[in-house]
Amino acid sequence: MDRTMLCARLARQVVQLIDAKPDVQTLLPDIRLFHASQPSGRTPVLYSSGIVILFQGRKTGYLGNHVFHYDATEYLMLTVPLAVECETFATPEAPLAGMLLNVDPVKLQDLLIDIGDDDSFQPQPQTRGIHSSPLTEPMLCAAERLLDAMADPRDARVLGPQIVREILYHVLLGPCGGALMALVSRHTQFSQIARALRRIEHHYTDNLSVERLAAEVNMSVSAFHHNFKAVTSTSPLQYLKSYRLHQARMLMLHEGLKASAAAMRVGYESASQFSREFKRYFGVTPGEEIGRMRQME
Repeated sequence: MDRTMLCARLARQVVQLIDAKPDVQTLLPDIRLFHASQPSGRTPVLYSSGIVILFQGRKTGYLGNHVFHYDATEYLMLTVPLAVECETFATPEAPLAGMLLNVDPVKLQDLLIDIGDDDSFQPQPQTRGIHSSPLTEPMLCAAERLLDAMADPRDARVLGPQIVREILYHVLLGPCGGALMALVSRHTQFSQIARALRRIEHHYTDNLSVERLAAEVNMSVSAFHHNFKAVTSTSPLQYLKSYRLHQARMLMLHEGLKASAAAMRVGYESASQFSREFKRYFGVTPGEEIGRMRQME
């Protein structure tokens, strides 16, 4: 079977697994399957960290001045959560379908211990938070076996973690190896910014100032600004604002909160300020955005 036919079959398999097995997302905690049958224009989205593999369809992302593409030939590697603008290309006849692989730092560290001091393994350090790289035959083959395993709960439980480990191994040895290494590297500027991003992720409702975030990672404010933008392509305050807006959108969609209640929940003191910033960021009012998202479900 040639690569195009294989990817089309894997895309169908993703859709079938999601539709036929509502609990498929719980079989492997490090894997999430997804699909979309409609295109969407350029819109803000919040990407979690991990490895995104598409079998069909394509996406174009915009992060600051950086434009990235990924499809069935290129996977995406995110080392930190990022708010980006994304354009999706999909149709009912050829839906976008793929998987997100969450990277567990402990499991990654165990893999690096097994690789050991191999002189041929010298990944280049990376500072940016997002990368794309060719989806190789070994990675695609492993992804195929992972989907096959997810068709049976026992196979998923017994075989799945080893196949996930195999995919991580291939990423480590490829062009994104340095980016993956950054997730477990300590005492680097990237690790300091990653720590600040985790602080925002878990405490975004707090009153977080740039000075406080910089002090917590032992950086001067100017150095923090510089390194933060190198990783995320945005400023700390803009990142925090976009993160809060995305979380508020999820609260309105999944918990049915009104805009004013969602605003308070994510740390806004003024509902009117929240509505203004929401419309400026998403291009529509909170009510219009939730209506649009519900139509896509």
